[in-house]
Amino acid sequence: MFAMTSTPTPPPELDPAITLRGRLIHGPTAPGQGVRCARQSPLTELEIEETVAIIARGRREHHTVELPERLKTRNWDSVLAVMARLNATLAWPAAGWKIGAAAEEIRRAEGVPEPAPGRLSRKGVHASPARLPASLFIRYRCSECEFAFRMARDLPPRPTDYSETEVAEAVAALHPAVEIGDTVFEDWYGASGYQGSSMDNGGAAAFVYGPPVTDWRGLDLPNARIDLSINGQYVKSGFGRAAMGNPLTSLTWMANWLRRRGDALHAGEFVSTGTCTGHFFAAPGDRLDVDFGMIGRVVVEYER
Repeated sequence: MFAMTSTPTPPPELDPAITLRGRLIHGPTAPGQGVRCARQSPLTELEIEETVAIIARGRREHHTVELPERLKTRNWDSVLAVMARLNATLAWPAAGWKIGAAAEEIRRAEGVPEPAPGRLSRKGVHASPARLPASLFIRYRCSECEFAFRMARDLPPRPTDYSETEVAEAVAALHPAVEIGDTVFEDWYGASGYQGSSMDNGGAAAFVYGPPVTDWRGLDLPNARIDLSINGQYVKSGFGRAAMGNPLTSLTWMANWLRRRGDALHAGEFVSTGTCTGHFFAAPGDRLDVDFGMIGRVVVEYER
């Protein structure tokens, strides 16, 4: 069974600029306070193309953008259609998937109706310890401590759902990880009013993975603890159960989300299963040390 780490002692005085959500640099809108846009109807094909062009330009030219109000919608099918078309348009080589809003807390804060996947780009994938260049990010470094899996074989489309047992058998290794979100939109939580980060590839920007654990099946992943520190100061902890109750459940959800769309998980791909420590906004120059106990450690330093 999984051996729990001892409870860390918080520092006597945490840097007053650091909160449980990290630095308060997510924009003017507080978590869960995004104002929902009026539109709920689907985007037309031409509107999808226009939305994708705006977001893609921000990604390619490395700057924030603003969607015209007429293109903002809470229609979830349209949001996913924009994400898929954006990834096809950018055509950046992929390394797997991340699952956003796996935790109920994040779904409430972002206002999404279900977990929200995004593509991991190869250029953003780094082994720990990692010093991430500023060029990977447009505005944000929303650092999420997660359990990730790397696949040993494909899980192709088929008529029926995959079970957790079948998915587990297709896994090569478990990794401790930090998945880092960014978006072309200026106000992180303000964009939740029209599901902006989900349109923008789930906000996926970078992914740092720790050492592989191949004998992971005997671990108590729901109760596996993660301790997050910034610049040498402990901030908070989380547990694997934040990711849909069990990171393996989250991975299985991803496999079946793809299956229903005629897509597959592929051998060699990572799947980062959702934050277990909530959102944590870091800044250039910050260093994160994340302790997953016997599973390993992940170190991320953000270049100035």
